[in-house]
Parts: sequence; structure tokens; C-alpha cells
Amino acid sequence: MEAISTNKHTVVAWLEDKPGVLNRVVGLFRRRNFNIESLTVGHSETPGISRLTFVVNGDDHMVEQSVKQLYKLVNVTKVERITDRKAITRELVLVRVKVDSKTRSEIMQIVDIYRARIVDVSMDAVVVQAVGAEDQIESLIELLSNYPILEMVRTGAVAMTRGQVGRNGSSPRPRRTAL
Repeated sequence: MEAISTNKHTVVAWLEDKPGVLNRVVGLFRRRNFNIESLTVGHSETPGISRLTFVVNGDDHMVEQSVKQLYKLVNVTKVERITDRKAITRELVLVRVKVDSKTRSEIMQIVDIYRARIVDVSMDAVVVQAVGAEDQIESLIELLSNYPILEMVRTGAVAMTRGQVGRNGSSPRPRRTAL
């Protein structure tokens, strides 16, 4: 019997900005028993259209079936699997780290090495902001965990394919569906 391989898959979907659309998309993956590892949504270059980037664990067939189901949702205008394509994927993390006079300079050196920034300073803590690929963010957090981490928040992945897209070099515009 052949083992089914489960991998991380990155999918980008363009959705109409309407109440309940995000809930329907997430519900579709919940019903299929996917663990959504990361979900990020925000405005796109097209007014009235949001761009949803999500990362799920699953086998290729299950993800492909889910993408087909996404197209059936009325307010989804476009879906793109970018797992196997050249893409730029980034996360944002904010980490509040406890510091004292001895550890402040150590943390500043770590921040410099990772090209991160200190965006808030108090007598007993600093807030570090970093943007990068998931493995870079994980590595930074691992180093910072040697100091007391007081608070942390991550955005989840946002992704965009590399290079020119479309015949004229412009990004594809999602088509609005008729209601």
C-alpha cells in the first residue's frame, strides 16, 4: 500500500469584499478536515477584491479538490496554487522581549544580524519587528527565546509569484462574477 504524503500547500484566492465570504472559504477547508496553518487576508490592487493567502497541510489530491470547490463559491473570483511555483513568501512578526542593561545590547546585535528593527523601547522591554521567510522568522524567534519573550504575534504568510505574470507583464485582474 502506498503512503499518502502530506505537504504544506500555499494557495492564493481573490474574494469579493462582502460579509460572510471569508467564513465560507474557511468553512470549506474545515469540512475537509484541513489544518489551516496560516491565513492572511487584505485588500488587493483591485477595489472591492481582497487577497487571501493561506497555507494548509494536506496531500496534493485533497488540495486540488478543495481548490476546485473554491471556484464554486460565488464570491471567489480567482484561485491560484503557488506551492510549486517560484514565489516570494513573507511573514511579519512582532516580539516583545524582556531586557536589562546586560541583555539589551545582545538583543540589538541579534536584531541587526536578522535585518530586523526595534520599534519600541522601554526600560525593561523592547519590541522587535521582523519581516522575512518563515525559516528566517523561526530562526530569529529561536534566538530570542534565550531571553524572556513576553508577547509575540505573527501575521502568517503572504505570497506572490515571481516575475512577470500575464502577456503584457501586468498582474492578472480577477474577474467579478455575476450575481
